[in-house]
Amino acid sequence: MSFAVIQMVSQSDVLTNLIQARRLLEQAAMGGATLAVLPENFAAMGRRDVADIGRAEASGEGPILPWLKQAARDLTLWIVAGTLPLPPEGQPNAKPNACSLLIDDQGQIVARYDKLHLFDVDVADARGRYRESDDYAFGAKVVVTDTPVGRLGLTVCYDLRFPELYSELRAAGAELISAPSAFTAVTGAAHWDVLIRARAIETQCYVLAAAQGGVHPGPRETFGHAAIIDPWGRVLAQQDQGEAVLLAKRDSSEQASIRARMPVVNHRRFFSQGAQRPASE
Repeated sequence: MSFAVIQMVSQSDVLTNLIQARRLLEQAAMGGATLAVLPENFAAMGRRDVADIGRAEASGEGPILPWLKQAARDLTLWIVAGTLPLPPEGQPNAKPNACSLLIDDQGQIVARYDKLHLFDVDVADARGRYRESDDYAFGAKVVVTDTPVGRLGLTVCYDLRFPELYSELRAAGAELISAPSAFTAVTGAAHWDVLIRARAIETQCYVLAAAQGGVHPGPRETFGHAAIIDPWGRVLAQQDQGEAVLLAKRDSSEQASIRARMPVVNHRRFFSQGAQRPASE
């Protein structure tokens, strides 16, 4: 079965972004995709009212969740919904998480991943300072779940710099890993390609690296280069900037062969000692 990775240049207006995302999801479905991955912040970029957005969505008064469920049903498509702000379950007034949802083709939420690693970094660009934890709460769980294209591990953007998370996903049975992202132009040019290929090689998983690729409010410029990487680290598809829909198929036989010929999971000698590990689900 095929899967799709989507690149966008999202702006601050939610409804405009949803119109653009729907068009790209339609292209993915027409191309034969069973699952599509939207980028980080697909519904809004450059907004500081993320807590308000999250409360509206959690209370059923926001536009994003109904739109996602309807798009999945209309297109008979599983969707990894990049990220959107959502408060922790049962805590509607708490600081939101940067949440990546998996929606099935019936419009049901089947998995929720709250971004574990938040981007609190100084970057030599026009913005200079990023403090994601000012707006978002840290996640606490590693999430791997079954999909029609294989067992999927969920990650987001800055998570790519923490290989121990990806080792946990592989140990939990991941065969594909989604990485919806909005890398800055500076950090992306330096590290994006190396990181997404390394995470694929070390886990022997497909990495579905959706991205933002262009200029956004803030000011902010993102690197783009959305890509699909196979378990041997080969780039199956990539787009430098602008909107794009990338398609590829999982070759489960080849993946099994790679894992059998180089059984790195069985060869691990170092494991975390004393570190607090996220829960799994």
